[in-house]
Amino acid sequence: MTQTAPAAHLPESDRLTSLIDKAHLSTMTGGDVDLALEIIEIFRNQTEIWAKMLDAGQSPGLWADAAHSLKGAALSLGANKLASSCAAAETLGRREAPPSKAEAAVALSEVKDDLGQTLEAAAHLSHQIERTRSL
Repeated sequence: MTQTAPAAHLPESDRLTSLIDKAHLSTMTGGDVDLALEIIEIFRNQTEIWAKMLDAGQSPGLWADAAHSLKGAALSLGANKLASSCAAAETLGRREAPPSKAEAAVALSEVKDDLGQTLEAAAHLSHQIERTRSL
């Protein structure tokens, strides 16, 4: 049985590549590279809007809505790790008993960390696509 290396031990390009499911993106776009680039750009634009609302000092409903929207954007791209942390934050923000500021800060910090890494991976993937297309 072979073991895979934890993501932290992967070379940078492999770690970035693993954050976006390229097969999913290819399926969603029918292999159309222009459409894939457009989806990546839409993802970047959407995350700029919603990331501003990921503030533990705001009402849980507000940041839960932002996490929900980011989750949808992440799923369209195939960014499953980001989608998972967004789902966890959304669930926390929507539970009956409001979370403490500390709980909210931890969950939203994870979303922000995953979002930053995913945006880096998206930029890397865009560059790869552009480079391949120009060959």
